Amino acid sequence: MDTRAETRQIPLCIDLDGTLIAADSLWESLAVLLLHKPWLIFPAFLWGLRGKHVLKREVARRCGRQAADWPYRDEVLALIDAARDESREVWLVTGAAQQVATDIASHLGLFDRVLHSCDKTNLTSGNKRQALIKLCGEGGFDYVGNSRDDIKVFDAARRALIVAPDRAARSWGLTNGGTFIETTRVSRLAPLKAIRVHQWLKNVLIGVPLVLNHEYASLPLLIAVACAFFSFSFFASAVYVLNDIIDLGNDRRHARKKFRPIACGAVSIPSALTIAAALLVGSLALASLLPPAYWAVLALYGLVTTAYTFVLKRKLLVDVFTLAGLYTVRILAGIAATATAASFWLLAFSIFFFLSLALVKRFVELDETEIDACKKLNGRSYLGSDKDMVAQGGIASAFSAAMVLALYVNSDQVVEMYGAPWVLWPLCPLILYMLMRIWVLASRSQMHDDPVIFILRDWRSQVVTLSGAILVLVAAVL
Repeated sequence: MDTRAETRQIPLCIDLDGTLIAADSLWESLAVLLLHKPWLIFPAFLWGLRGKHVLKREVARRCGRQAADWPYRDEVLALIDAARDESREVWLVTGAAQQVATDIASHLGLFDRVLHSCDKTNLTSGNKRQALIKLCGEGGFDYVGNSRDDIKVFDAARRALIVAPDRAARSWGLTNGGTFIETTRVSRLAPLKAIRVHQWLKNVLIGVPLVLNHEYASLPLLIAVACAFFSFSFFASAVYVLNDIIDLGNDRRHARKKFRPIACGAVSIPSALTIAAALLVGSLALASLLPPAYWAVLALYGLVTTAYTFVLKRKLLVDVFTLAGLYTVRILAGIAATATAASFWLLAFSIFFFLSLALVKRFVELDETEIDACKKLNGRSYLGSDKDMVAQGGIASAFSAAMVLALYVNSDQVVEMYGAPWVLWPLCPLILYMLMRIWVLASRSQMHDDPVIFILRDWRSQVVTLSGAILVLVAAVL
């Protein structure tokens, strides 16, 4: 028989988890389900005791995952297209639950047959091997897989194609002549990107109260600020990781967020949860070295971010006020960690300043998405027609921040703390310049979607920040 004709008669069998999609459907579905409905942890434990196939089935029924939400591998889709061009049958053969498998098959429309776990059988490893041998015979199918569980199936296949292999699958492939399918390499920096180390720069705000109270020469207070900085950073990163797991569906529909390490599958759900747990332990360990007031602020941050993740982020305007408040909470953390006096002026300025930046973020999302005037932004409560109103609010907040700063510079408190308070007056136009420039760039579609990160990376904003620091120092010294 002609080799090509023989190949056409042999089905190409595609594994799902880790192969067709760069994720594990069970782990991801279970994590999303329990983060949304933590009270189901005990039923989930009981489902697991009844068998993994039962756990898969019950989780699939409740998690609400959509077929379009999964991170499909382009390389495997290309392999499927090539097989179909050769008139070969393509089967989806997976240990996933029936609902997950059939939804994906229906969504892609590429499979001639679907084999999946059922109420009695978990279709993985040896069970999958036996099912394929029964249908095709030994060596009567080609198989695309990626993990240790696929090795028994590789042994029975005519040809083994290996995608993004784990250590066991790679070793088998090298020893037994498996064909490796090249995929996009996962960066070693993916875990650091997942915890968003660059966002730690925002937590520099913790040190602002210490500087403005001229306590920067006190070693114990400097140590307290350092502990608070890393404690807050670890805690915030853990929240980022959990939020990314919860919001996977929306992130994968977003033009840029779909490339986040968890959303694209570069960091697995088990790894992400382990990282989050380690960060929380580290955060609480450092917090134990700080005053009880700091614990209260950290708890407040956790409470507000949780509410933001599940509810507030989808509420019109409440979301941006919450974001502005979370920046101000960082200043409160610095006040609590160092036991310095809270400044009304600092907190008022912070609210208006960061409200302007939060509104920039929403403006950029509305501008980049280019949705219809009557259509809502994905995952938000803003309509396309709200863009101008959002801009007006943000610009008004920028001027309000400059006004609060001007009133502060003219207050009795500044006269008492600074030898030359008049030196501080240039701070007002500098702050206004920074914020107005951000809004101008946003209106030109030249703004990063996170304006705080933009400020930290933009050299003009850095010059403004440095100039402001010099003015504060000179005013204190003279």
